[in-house]
Amino acid sequence: MMDRGNGTILFRNVVLLDGSMEKAKAADVSVEEGRIAVVAEAGDLIATGDVFDGRGKTALLPGFANAHTHSAMTLLRGLGEESPLLEWLKERIWPIEARLTKEAVRWGTLQAIVEMAAAGTTAFGDMYFFMDDVARAAAETGMRSGLCRGLVGTDEAKVAEGLALAETWDRFEDRCRVQIGPHAPYTVDPEGLKKLASLALERGLGIHLHWLETAWEVDHIRKELKREPLELLEETGLLGVPHLSLAHGVWIDEGDMKALARENVTVIHNPSSNMKLGSGIAPVAALVEAGVSVALGTDGAASNNRLDLWQEMRTAALLAKVARQDPTVLPARKILEMATVAGARSLGFDDVGLVRKGWQADFVLVDLDKPHYTGWDRENLALFLVYAGASSDVIGTVVQGRWIWREGVFSFDDETIRTEAKEWRRKLIG
Repeated sequence: MMDRGNGTILFRNVVLLDGSMEKAKAADVSVEEGRIAVVAEAGDLIATGDVFDGRGKTALLPGFANAHTHSAMTLLRGLGEESPLLEWLKERIWPIEARLTKEAVRWGTLQAIVEMAAAGTTAFGDMYFFMDDVARAAAETGMRSGLCRGLVGTDEAKVAEGLALAETWDRFEDRCRVQIGPHAPYTVDPEGLKKLASLALERGLGIHLHWLETAWEVDHIRKELKREPLELLEETGLLGVPHLSLAHGVWIDEGDMKALARENVTVIHNPSSNMKLGSGIAPVAALVEAGVSVALGTDGAASNNRLDLWQEMRTAALLAKVARQDPTVLPARKILEMATVAGARSLGFDDVGLVRKGWQADFVLVDLDKPHYTGWDRENLALFLVYAGASSDVIGTVVQGRWIWREGVFSFDDETIRTEAKEWRRKLIG
């Protein structure tokens, strides 16, 4: 286990992508008290104190933000494989979730953080239960988080849990944001959604919910709720909350996209989960062309089964191209934006996700001295990262200028986490 550091470090002679995520350059980046103090030409800054020398062969990228997951579902990985979404939820997932305890959620979340940190993820958006324990897991490991207590219905005690989470953890050490989490329009009725949107406005909180993940959900809104999907968002006030994160968005109608092109709305694309559950292919290229902000997520480990944003980047790019039969749509630079700054914004952070002076120093460091990067240059690095890159290329993960993973070593006790997670899996499932 390594020392996390004090948030002050010089990253010397590293390779940066510019703000457009398109072209690369060699640079020095100094970090002071967790924020980016100086971005200079390579060799311009004097090497003092804690120094990481990239030798011109290490990319320093903004940290990845996994904008939608259910982290403790690492304990449920492999359950109900190859089942349709509703069958999977009702017959395999919800019965086990009913047996979860806060201890199980704590260790399942820590196991997820181990996986994500080693793959360069510095922030995650989580909707689940026992969220105080999720927040503690993120706090003790140094991970950045956007959290909400998942709500099926609007039971007063559970809503109060979500609001108490905000009172305790929102803006904790500037690494945590709290949202309100109605599960979906088929588990929270329109009046409930309206109530939660009103609470979000009153408390200055965002809303995070599953939205149009399956064709069945669209039918439910139209046939059972007697509304169009966009009408439901407008009528309940969800479009007016400080930030609205719509997870999945597989079946968003193209005619509704312009209405979602708002500064406070993000659609979170979960390509691997959508494919594995047979939910469909989200119209991401059309969303981006309409001006909608799109971020990337893995969903939970029970429906993916990885928590690896490298996989999601490549999959998102390829899916968009084959869906349109057009290799030019959703270019690599846009994919990187979705995985970094767009994801951070969806969680409520407005100074995370770019390598820019004054912003928080959340980074992933990538070894470019590997065979599959042969041929990279300043013009094509983004393409190599998205199409050839992998989580195994990550050599360091930094949050607020502090190492949480570096060359195989964590800043926390990952061995105990793995041991405890295995035991809790056994207790839940046998």
